[in-house]
Amino acid sequence: MMLRLNRMLRIGVWAVLTAILATAFAEAKTFRWANEGDANSMDPYARQETFLLLMDMSFYEPLIRRSREMKLEPGLATEWARVEPTVWRFKLRQGVKFHDGTPFTADDVVFSYDRATHPGSNVASPLATVKEVKKVDDLTVDLVTDGPDPILPFNLPTIAIMSKKWCEEHNATRAADITKGEESYATRNENGTGPFMLKERQPDVKTVLVKNPNWWGLKDQPIELDEVVFNRIENASTRVSALLSGELDMVYTVPPQDTDRISKTQGMKIWKTPELRTIFLGMDQNRDELLESNIKGKNPFKDKRVRQAFYQAIDEEAIAAKVMRGFARPSALMVGPGVNGYDAKLDKRSPHDPAAAKKLLAEAGYPNGFEVGFDCPNDRYVNDEAICQAVVAMLARIGVKANLLAQTRAKYFAKINAPGYNTSFYMLGWTPGTYDALDALKALAGTRGGKEGVFNSGGYSNPQLDQLNKNIQVELDSEKRNEMIGQALSLLRDDFAYIPLHQQVVVWATRDNVDLAQTGDNFFQLRYVKLK
Repeated sequence: MMLRLNRMLRIGVWAVLTAILATAFAEAKTFRWANEGDANSMDPYARQETFLLLMDMSFYEPLIRRSREMKLEPGLATEWARVEPTVWRFKLRQGVKFHDGTPFTADDVVFSYDRATHPGSNVASPLATVKEVKKVDDLTVDLVTDGPDPILPFNLPTIAIMSKKWCEEHNATRAADITKGEESYATRNENGTGPFMLKERQPDVKTVLVKNPNWWGLKDQPIELDEVVFNRIENASTRVSALLSGELDMVYTVPPQDTDRISKTQGMKIWKTPELRTIFLGMDQNRDELLESNIKGKNPFKDKRVRQAFYQAIDEEAIAAKVMRGFARPSALMVGPGVNGYDAKLDKRSPHDPAAAKKLLAEAGYPNGFEVGFDCPNDRYVNDEAICQAVVAMLARIGVKANLLAQTRAKYFAKINAPGYNTSFYMLGWTPGTYDALDALKALAGTRGGKEGVFNSGGYSNPQLDQLNKNIQVELDSEKRNEMIGQALSLLRDDFAYIPLHQQVVVWATRDNVDLAQTGDNFFQLRYVKLK
């Protein structure tokens, strides 16, 4: 009798365990999503580029992060204040641990900001005004700036905090320079404090994340996802088909031509919002002779008339209407609505006028036009290669032969942002990480050298603009500050330093059981994803 009871008890216990495991398995939630390009590195200092940062910021965290309304909120710092005109003090969150169990302290902040501003890192620009980071105690740090910096906190959400101990143990105390094809342990591995941990990494193929069960924020913000599977699917039709067939829960980059098809399919949802990013064309104005041109002994782009001719040869209205299918807002400025300092009164494009463009080229000494290399990504921005192909056709009408080289983002950025900035004419997009125009003015148009002009691939240099940037940086009166921003934006516009094209519309697509937070910076935060 006793043997029979024991046997029944064992069967009962096994049945209960099986039921528990089955329930847990059923409730485990996996989120599957895809994009045309990959993040290229797990090192959050590898490149100041939205997709790389949004992926890496699932593992790592900044002192100050942004909410789903794009407002600043506490991250690894619980509070901050300017205690002196040039000193910002940050109180750090207690009890936080990195994924390997190492406690987070002020030493990690000092180390991280030093790493972020030294060779190999491509994220130094947001910390351009920081001249020293001081440890006050284990949970307090001071950021000392070179002059007053009223918007310093707005620069910090893109700067991840890394573990000093982990980087030292794995010989990764300096970021591997992605523009040189360098790698380190941090390129394929991570050790952050964030809500997700890296489980599997196959570069350019697949990345698998799992929930961090010890994340400090779980109490106030439970993470519903147990596993996240990201796949790089380069072909747009394949991505969309995978979504419609149920293989994916989300597509991050949706071509405008596919939005109607998706929205009309039962069980699907299109997410749209205006983006803060401006898509533009840049020109090498630094070299005495272009790297990629049939013009020898001089650089045509040093002549404002040539830059203006390129501008007026390009029909942005046609690009917005036909290539982007209306999912773009033509712009005359390097920033658009939603960015502090934007002024609609200044946002007036010079007219599309091929005849005037040809006349300008002739006056500059190029009556028959010339040849020039043209660099473009094919997996970074919405319809990027198609836009560049349209530009090639438009320039051909004024006698300019633009030899298009469209590449994946890894090869493209390695070329145009290499130490020598190996480009003559290129497309780029920029979202001010601070949502303030100064970010774009410094990173894109400040004279190259040190922490500024890091993404100034054309080498534009204007002492008047540099001085305006310095004045804007320290001005505490918001009205005066915005007035100077307007002067700087007008200067770039009137000098044809760049050719702004448009602000694209952020378009994502999901199954209708997915809830998430879509923001104008196109920064996808996995911590907000819920599966209904």
